[in-house]
Amino acid sequence: MIRLMLILSLVVMSGCAPRLRFLSSVDAISGPKAESMKTYVLLPGIEGLASNDLQFLEYAEYVDRALADRGFMRTNSFEEASLAIFLVYGIGNPQTIQYSYSLPVWGQTGVTSSTSGRIDVFGNYQSTTTETPTYGLTGLGTATGTRTAHFRFMLLEALDLDMYRKSAEVEQVWKTEVVSSGSSDDLRLVFPYMVTAAVPYLGRNPGQKVRVVLPGDDPAVQAIRGLPD
Repeated sequence: MIRLMLILSLVVMSGCAPRLRFLSSVDAISGPKAESMKTYVLLPGIEGLASNDLQFLEYAEYVDRALADRGFMRTNSFEEASLAIFLVYGIGNPQTIQYSYSLPVWGQTGVTSSTSGRIDVFGNYQSTTTETPTYGLTGLGTATGTRTAHFRFMLLEALDLDMYRKSAEVEQVWKTEVVSSGSSDDLRLVFPYMVTAAVPYLGRNPGQKVRVVLPGDDPAVQAIRGLPD
């Protein structure tokens, strides 16, 4: 019985062990010019954030790799660029979320009995009955818990730089927004996953929000980070 309980515990533990994964929601929209405008300058879209900020430079590398995968080309010259792409990112205040889950309940399921007998030296028959309780799963119990969730977001907004140079008018060419919620408050950890989730939708219009789930060891994320597989 002890061995069986140990096996059951290991099975339950292995089945409940969390697998690291990142869930993001991508909302992308584009206009008719999006397919023809591919050269860009990348700028911080956060007020007061300098273009040489170290965190911005790190995130910009990820975005550049993602855009290159979609055929975009970065330039440092405003005169050569057709797009000004602004990068906005951040993380919200933590929120406490309550949840419930089911757990198997282990208990006595019945009794088994066995009878044995013998004849003594006087020819009398004597019997002994042994009762042994049996154990197993008796049902499911409900438990509750709490977890802390952090709201993370990234926004890429592409503006028509050609039109701005000619008339000082601001025209949006495309926009891609990624939001994510999870236990990690480390934006540097999560940011490459959000960028990877956005890659297929940069400069495109899928017509609806798209849910993207990436495993923690996704090779596409490694590529966005610039690391070998």
